[in-house]
Amino acid sequence: MAGPLLRHLCSSSRRSISSSSFSSYHPKSHIISPSSIFPNLLARAFSAATATSAAAVSPSSDLDPSRLRNVAVIAHVDHGKTTLMDRLLRQCGADIPHERAMDSINLERERGITIASKVTSVSWKENELNMVDTPGHADFGGEVERVVGMVEGAILVVDAGEGPLAQTKFVLAKALKYGLRPILLLNKVDRPSVSEERCDEVESLVFDLFANLGATEEQLDFPVLYASAKEGWASDTFTKDPPSELRNMSQLLDAIIRHVPPPAAKLDEPFQMLVSMMERDFYLGRILTGRIACGVIRTGDRVHGLRVKDSGVEKIEEGKVVKLMKKKGTTVVQIDSAGAGDIVSMAGLANPSIGHTVANVEVLDALPTFELDPPTISMTFGVNDSPLAGRDGTHLTGGKIGDRLMAEAETNLAINVLPGLSESYEVQGRGELQLGILIENMRREGFELSVSPPKVMYKTENSTKLEPIEEVTIEVNEEHVGLVMEALSHRRAEVTEMGPVPGNIGRTRLCLTCPSRGLVGYRSVFSSDTRGTGFMHRAFLNYEKHRGPLGNVRKGVLISMGYGTITSHALMSLEARGTLFVNPGMETYDGMIIGEHSRDSDLDVNPVRTKELTNVRAACKDENVKLSPPRLMTLEEAIGYVASDELIEVTPKAIRLRKKYLDVNKRKAMSKKPKE
Repeated sequence: MAGPLLRHLCSSSRRSISSSSFSSYHPKSHIISPSSIFPNLLARAFSAATATSAAAVSPSSDLDPSRLRNVAVIAHVDHGKTTLMDRLLRQCGADIPHERAMDSINLERERGITIASKVTSVSWKENELNMVDTPGHADFGGEVERVVGMVEGAILVVDAGEGPLAQTKFVLAKALKYGLRPILLLNKVDRPSVSEERCDEVESLVFDLFANLGATEEQLDFPVLYASAKEGWASDTFTKDPPSELRNMSQLLDAIIRHVPPPAAKLDEPFQMLVSMMERDFYLGRILTGRIACGVIRTGDRVHGLRVKDSGVEKIEEGKVVKLMKKKGTTVVQIDSAGAGDIVSMAGLANPSIGHTVANVEVLDALPTFELDPPTISMTFGVNDSPLAGRDGTHLTGGKIGDRLMAEAETNLAINVLPGLSESYEVQGRGELQLGILIENMRREGFELSVSPPKVMYKTENSTKLEPIEEVTIEVNEEHVGLVMEALSHRRAEVTEMGPVPGNIGRTRLCLTCPSRGLVGYRSVFSSDTRGTGFMHRAFLNYEKHRGPLGNVRKGVLISMGYGTITSHALMSLEARGTLFVNPGMETYDGMIIGEHSRDSDLDVNPVRTKELTNVRAACKDENVKLSPPRLMTLEEAIGYVASDELIEVTPKAIRLRKKYLDVNKRKAMSKKPKE
């Protein structure tokens, strides 16, 4: 290290002595030693080199772990996590281009939900806060499990009106398991129905939830704050209208600095980082994001990827850190170095993925990875082999579908992909919403595929068949309680708790346990039964003994037995047979489902029948046909609707339901076979 510095000092000193030393130059003294001309040069070079090497080991102010606070924002669905993140970013001076700035995926903005966890950092009073926004739906629970291990603290957001619900319990259990001490934030206290007594009641409910989940005494002593994320303020004490100078998030940010411990990190050890997130960039390749466990990383460092296998630790790839990045507010900035305890993104390695360790080349030990709950349902993705295949999409082959699914499994550990027979793939996940989001992304990318209905993944222990049971919380108007309970009784649900909703006259809350297979497709039925006024939330509870076959949860279907364009003349006579799923002018084929039968049996019909023209009847008479609006299925409704002998045909422009066997004779032969 002293070499370049010595040359630099030599050149500068040579310029300074050109007029003084060389004026008294003698020919016999032409051999000049550096020590004779520059008596202090070597001492200066040595001291500068020592100082530089010491700076590399000792923490600079930028790398000091005591400045850092790593915090996750966890909550139930729609309790205000993403809105809270907006207000915190704005409070710390970040430029927010629009509401829900952290929801960067198109589907997130369209549906108003958070699908993937995201990390950003903000500065507050000489401290740097790494904030992680997490999803609230049970189907995306894997995103919460991945990131809880990256942080030392959590903000548990609870709606002061609704109180803790099913997913609150799930995310809190994960936080307590990692030893975090959450800060309780009662949100939406500006609502008229929320009083101080209600907040005290919710606080005691949350305390009971902590105790039931086995929290320690330190975790039970959680700080409580009151907030309205929509209005942009938080307070240590209950208020509905804080003074103007306190209508901000400063009290919450101060509470994070006060109650969340800095990461216990060692800068002098070799670099190690566990990858928790991964994304792709067209220019940089894989971008790996994670929390640095120990050491310091700089741009240009040699690193390698490690993974744990049954045979031991395996080296995946060695490479160089090409780029080091960190998200600050809503922008990504390039940094030169980062220290232990910080959450950063790096590019330069092409093969490591989530759950793998990136470390200095001399480190051969991998960090322990995170544990994920097992998937509960599976669906089979295959090539679209219907008569209308290939008209809309550009990615049609089984190989392309398989590559896309494998890429998804790398970035989302909650999804497992297993190759099946004849270019089909079994995709295992947490729920139909999670797999529905995957299918929707694929169809937008130009894929055509056929998808089987969801199947529940059973377990067998001591020769006893076990099935996944979910905890369901339902809130409905009193007049709809009978309909909801009747529908759920057919689905093998059991009521655990029932009572009025505090602060809402005429509303009833039901807590139930129900098999996952019984809840598949129930959400659309629930919306119809409650006229859109009820809400239902669910979260995985445990595996229990199989509860027996479900009751009659669906009627038969109307099956097309013609190929061509659907006519209004044919649909007019079919309306009395049930509910239609199609409009006149749509294309159909033999075996396609065009409606729901009014009875429990399937019915083959001809929707392409045209009106025979004679010299008596005129074609213009068709204009008088008036049809009821059809029930057009969304992707989620279709996933919940199809039966075991049916498939969903998904293309970029259409979602169609069809029978697995298109030929009517083959269907009859297969229906006589005993079911599994």
